[in-house]
Amino acid sequence: MEPMDIVGKSKEDASLPKATMTKIIKEMLPPDVRVARDAQDLLIECCVEFINLISSESNEVCNREDKRTIAPEHVLKALEQDSLRGGKWSNGAEMTEEEAVAEQQRMFAEARARMNGGAVAPKQPDPDPSLES
Repeated sequence: MEPMDIVGKSKEDASLPKATMTKIIKEMLPPDVRVARDAQDLLIECCVEFINLISSESNEVCNREDKRTIAPEHVLKALEQDSLRGGKWSNGAEMTEEEAVAEQQRMFAEARARMNGGAVAPKQPDPDPSLES
């Protein structure tokens, strides 16, 4: 049996208007930047997933307040509480900006390697700063 969302449709049925999303993507980028169709589709999927996640969080806030209709303030509270507690979207660990940039670069390198059919390089251990002179 397929997973069902709140309105009874399967999650695979949930989507956003492709033409509208493509227009938004193009408007957000400089005119000389092109986005591959696969990348556009991935962005749309990410948006759908974000909407599903924030809807779920908003529903939890709404239920805690014994309300039956999700209101804008429930969505805002869901966004606020998620950022305060680490939320479903974070790994719970605090990172410095430098660590986050290094991790992002590592993930980009892994994605490039996968796209090019190459092997993914293992994550390098962080150097011990006490050993540096």
